[in-house]
Amino acid sequence: MAVNAKKIAVYAVVVFVAYVIITDPKGAAEYVEIAFEGISNAASAIGDFMTWVADGAQ
Repeated sequence: MAVNAKKIAVYAVVVFVAYVIITDPKGAAEYVEIAFEGISNAASAIGDFMTWVADGAQ
């Protein structure tokens, strides 16, 4: 039962993403840009943390 719910949820997300891309491509591009900025900021923060730890956590 859980597998079916997971498949339905994934299908719903895919359909929603396709709908957004088709109806508002410019908006969809902005959403992707925001997502990649968030990922980039998170990776930068992890890198800063690891540098801090490697320097002796001072």
